[in-house]
Amino acid sequence: MEGQDKRPHPFHVMAKPAGPRCNLACQYCFYLEKEQLFPEAPLAAMSAGVLESYIRQYIESQEAPEVTFAWQGGEPTLMGLDFFRRAVELQQQHANGKRVTNTFQTNGILIDDEWAAFLAEQGILVGLSIDGPAELHDARRRDKGGRGTFDRVMRGMECLRRHEVEFNTLTCVHRANADRPKEVYRFLREHGSGYLQFIPVVERAAAAPRADGLTLVRPGDSPEAAVTPWSVLPEQYGRFLMGVFDEWVRKDVGRTFVQLFDVSLEAWMGMSPSLCLFRETCGEAMALEHNGDLYSCDHYVYPENRLGNILETPITALAASEQQQLFGEAKRDALPRCCRECPVLFACAGECPKHRFARTANGEAGLSYLCPAYKKFFKHVDAPMQFMANELRHRRPPANVMEWMRQPKKGSAPGATPWANDPCPCGSRKPYKNCCGRKK
Repeated sequence: MEGQDKRPHPFHVMAKPAGPRCNLACQYCFYLEKEQLFPEAPLAAMSAGVLESYIRQYIESQEAPEVTFAWQGGEPTLMGLDFFRRAVELQQQHANGKRVTNTFQTNGILIDDEWAAFLAEQGILVGLSIDGPAELHDARRRDKGGRGTFDRVMRGMECLRRHEVEFNTLTCVHRANADRPKEVYRFLREHGSGYLQFIPVVERAAAAPRADGLTLVRPGDSPEAAVTPWSVLPEQYGRFLMGVFDEWVRKDVGRTFVQLFDVSLEAWMGMSPSLCLFRETCGEAMALEHNGDLYSCDHYVYPENRLGNILETPITALAASEQQQLFGEAKRDALPRCCRECPVLFACAGECPKHRFARTANGEAGLSYLCPAYKKFFKHVDAPMQFMANELRHRRPPANVMEWMRQPKKGSAPGATPWANDPCPCGSRKPYKNCCGRKK
């Protein structure tokens, strides 16, 4: 009906209360140079007015009984504890019967007992950034003085453990650690929380800074721009994922949880992916800057992707805007033909638009730079994913895959695609060629 409020689909916002400010200078950080876009960046801080407006509007915009606030940066701990104590007070004030939870992404450098006690008391889920053992972590994650940060991150992790704060680890996969997947995985399994996220580092740099001072290339711009020396190579990332999976699927299913593997299993179950990377369309995860500006995505904080300011336009209207709708649909509509015909499209969906600057064999634009990695990975995990999906459908634990992986497969290595007349790994007892093999 004309004049009726247009409400968006359910959406999520990642808030950056300190803007791009950070106490580190990680070589691969794509956000640090965004200081060039905000004149106030060295002192960037979300005001009391923006904080209260955001909390009130965001709670009102969510129709579910539980609302989750995500705090990121830059580095959110630079705002200090009092800011987040006030945020929790405002959430309780505006909750209106809803349950409010928080997640918090941090480099861990400032986490001490006072911080950890607060996080534990409020039940805040923490994402801790760590790239593996000291040598691999310190290769790229350094402070502004060029010093490694590993020991300080581990002290922060110990504080979280001591206060029993629930946390997961976020590991950036880059040129320096991608060739050592099992070493990275075993370190995280031993020292982390058992919940792992792996993020591929892929950035392109212009030959010279643009007029706005930015060196890293915007998504979709300058197809000739060079991939940075620290970005992971596609073949590296594919080997990394397969190396971690091969260790996990034989030893740790049900004990260690890897976000990418959980999302992959969703695809094999025919479910809608919980991660925007692998959804057909995107646009449901926006970024809120410290000054109240809302952007289409965390990777698209550029003037042309600014939706508006929540102090001027309600957040629901910005999320439901035509600009944001077109942004989300472009992911699906711009897929090259070879992607539409790809056998792993159901799991990949073309991956993140930020990475789609490569060309197909026919010269068509819009192919993901990481396409070779994901194609190899999804084919590599097909048989065990089919097995786990079948176990879940029959209400059996997917961890049974570990025993299945130990069983010799006729004429092939464990986990490889079965021969045509082998029993189908889904458990149907039919020959593979007459069951899941027909889907190939």
